Amino acid sequence: MDLAALTLYFTKYGAIAIFIIVFLEYLNLPGFPAGIIMPLAGIMAARGNIHFFWVMVITVAAGLLGSLMLYAVGRKGGDVFLRAYIRRFPKQKEALEKNLEWVRRKGSMGVFLGKLLPMIRTIVSIPAGVIRMDLGKYVISSTCGIFLWNFVFVGAGYVLGDQVFQLFGLA
Repeated sequence: MDLAALTLYFTKYGAIAIFIIVFLEYLNLPGFPAGIIMPLAGIMAARGNIHFFWVMVITVAAGLLGSLMLYAVGRKGGDVFLRAYIRRFPKQKEALEKNLEWVRRKGSMGVFLGKLLPMIRTIVSIPAGVIRMDLGKYVISSTCGIFLWNFVFVGAGYVLGDQVFQLFGLA
């Protein structure tokens, strides 16, 4: 999905588009990069199309819902998937076990930190589900990490505003 298409969706559908696109991004689906989505939501707030507070509420809610779905995938089917994956790729067993142990050892702090790291932030939910991390702790640590990540990117779009569009020749 390119910048022009995202802009069209955000302008036409507003908060609903922001929620759906951020939700899909947190499900780790390709084509929905946070580096574009979040600043664009901030730009829409800077333009007065939606209040910054509501952009944050919407993006955090969408991120948490997507993260909870991946947590549920890990909790309900993670063991079965991991066994099948290890049978198919036995050389990956040690790395997978090491990553699961890291999440188990770090717990809530590991999920929080994972939510701040590109590439890891969307998939850390699956191992948290696999190890059956306490749901309350998972929700709190995820929400804090999601909020901080989204705040930085939405805030950058809000502060830079239309300068981003001018930079890309879209203004």
